[in-house]
Amino acid sequence: MAELPPLETIVCEVIRTFEIQAPPVPVESMLQHPLPGMWSEVDIGKLSIGFLKVKSPYSPRMSLTRLLARHIIESDWGHARQLHVLATTDADIHACARMLVMPYTMISALSPATRTASAISSHFEVPVEDAELRLTELADYL
Repeated sequence: MAELPPLETIVCEVIRTFEIQAPPVPVESMLQHPLPGMWSEVDIGKLSIGFLKVKSPYSPRMSLTRLLARHIIESDWGHARQLHVLATTDADIHACARMLVMPYTMISALSPATRTASAISSHFEVPVEDAELRLTELADYL
């Protein structure tokens, strides 16, 4: 098995730091109640409706996850880990968001039979399209 990329390793650190053991990852709580010294809290009640893209039932959750990824990357905590260097484009930020909401450790713990886009979509509460992309991203590591 190949070594995980640095961004993936740092995201695993976030998941461990928040002591998240199982899906779904509590994105809303992480935004609203960051651990001390990590990033600024976000009042998600003040977000505009236009911010939340609704293509599937889980699309708003992915929008919030991308917001969380941006907060982590731009925070002092993220800068200390060079996230601003590792994630510089929208595509990088979207990939980071998928890593946050579908962590490698949780995906790898699934049996091979349940590593399907539709099962992951349901289990992790993400759009099927994002689950498909995540499985593609992890193909060399599972």
